[in-house]
Amino acid sequence: MESTAFSARARSGNVGRLYDETAGTHPGRLALEMDGVAYSHAELRDRSARFAGGLRDLGLRPGDRVGILLPNGPEFVVAALGAVKAGTPFTPLNPQFSPREVAYRVGDADAAALVVHESLLGTAETAIDAVEIDPAVVVRGSAEGATPFDDAVRFADVDGDPTVVDRADDDVAMQPYTSGTTGEPKGVLLTHRNLRAQSFVGFERTALDAEEERFLSVLPLSHIAGFVNRTWQPLVRGASVYLQDPEEWDPGAAMATIESESITKFGAVAAMYVDIINHDEFGEYDLSSLQEVMEGGTDMPGAVQERFEAEAGVDLFEAYGLTETGGGTHAGINATFGPRPGTIGQPFRATDCKVVDEDGEEVPPGESGELLVRGPHVMAGYHERPEETAAAFTDDGYFRTGDVVRRDEDNYYEVLGRKSDVILTAGYNVYPREVEEVLHDHPAVEDASVVGVPDERRGETVKAFVVAADGADPDAAEIRDHCLENAAPYKHPREVEFVRRLPRTTSGKVRRFELVSQDD
Repeated sequence: MESTAFSARARSGNVGRLYDETAGTHPGRLALEMDGVAYSHAELRDRSARFAGGLRDLGLRPGDRVGILLPNGPEFVVAALGAVKAGTPFTPLNPQFSPREVAYRVGDADAAALVVHESLLGTAETAIDAVEIDPAVVVRGSAEGATPFDDAVRFADVDGDPTVVDRADDDVAMQPYTSGTTGEPKGVLLTHRNLRAQSFVGFERTALDAEEERFLSVLPLSHIAGFVNRTWQPLVRGASVYLQDPEEWDPGAAMATIESESITKFGAVAAMYVDIINHDEFGEYDLSSLQEVMEGGTDMPGAVQERFEAEAGVDLFEAYGLTETGGGTHAGINATFGPRPGTIGQPFRATDCKVVDEDGEEVPPGESGELLVRGPHVMAGYHERPEETAAAFTDDGYFRTGDVVRRDEDNYYEVLGRKSDVILTAGYNVYPREVEEVLHDHPAVEDASVVGVPDERRGETVKAFVVAADGADPDAAEIRDHCLENAAPYKHPREVEFVRRLPRTTSGKVRRFELVSQDD
């Protein structure tokens, strides 16, 4: 099914109808599979419609928020799609969140319902008590006083499409929260228009026909990339998605699934590719079915990429997107000259972007500046934060990503780092990624990140946090010398600290502010 095949009715209003048309075209094709539980597209359509009816019968009305605190699995997709159909925006919640983190989000969203796995019920109850809200609770499993998930999907009669509620394009469909790497998490208002635009990006970001697309999805569904890019987009195309739980991430299991299910498309973060190439049985699994492999969210070490590509026989391309853009805006797949290592490729057709200096003036190719993006996939704003919403956009409607990039003559973009992460040392700008790439090239380095720390003479100086590779025992002088040999002297880390691991978000991004705070 091509993006042009959808009816006019599905091209506006409730984006749930977009998926339902796909399910009507490919009813018997596998939609989701995990641990032996499988739904066809028709089954996913009908179960999500019944769940929408279940939300209605629990008293929810269009505009009410639904929190989803579930691990990866078909039930998460049923709940999310059902909430969209009911006109009740859903807020995905990471199962690893503490009660405090859940409480902040469900309280800020004023959630009218919370869908939770029985193993997380204690977290949910503590969170609800902390913010004094009284949501309807739907439990995957069993719990006294709560509605069982299976009952919620039996409530409604789906004949005649009664549970897909009419909504306007600009009504909110999804309210995820920013990761909080730069401050307090903010609710991001993604509309039906935004999700529809990202749905059509899914047709652009692949060269595969839907019947050939078997996607292994290993990122958290609670994250924008895990849900929108790795699950929603393939489903709208009529493809098949094989889910795994990132909390039980097993590189061997991932490779086994690629081999047994002839997976054609795979996406993960850099840390997962590191795990794969370091697995004892890497090279013993048949990965030849892979046709499109992507990485996003973090910087991919060149040596890791080269080894994976050599074994799998397929190019690995990077992609880029934000919660505020509803998912991807750039990728190497289908770029004019194919993927280029070290870049995020080119912008999608829906993405209007430019690179600007501190004064907001566009810079020529080859010069660095902040990436600004505009398009139908960019959020409506932040939930109940009008001042921060206004500050996030330029007067002509571009969203300020906060990322420093460089564009070349062929319109490929390279991410240099966060604007707020740039280290100013003795008048020089140092972008963390430049130093981290050098660090990753050292054979004794498993992982590394750099931050700026105060320096009386230079203003700031570079400090590296290094995770040593298994069996390696490098010292700080060795690391500093390696950087001096492979980068400009002002970029080398004058301080090196060895740590067991780096603090990361669920998408793999390093929480630099935690490194800075632990250094204070």
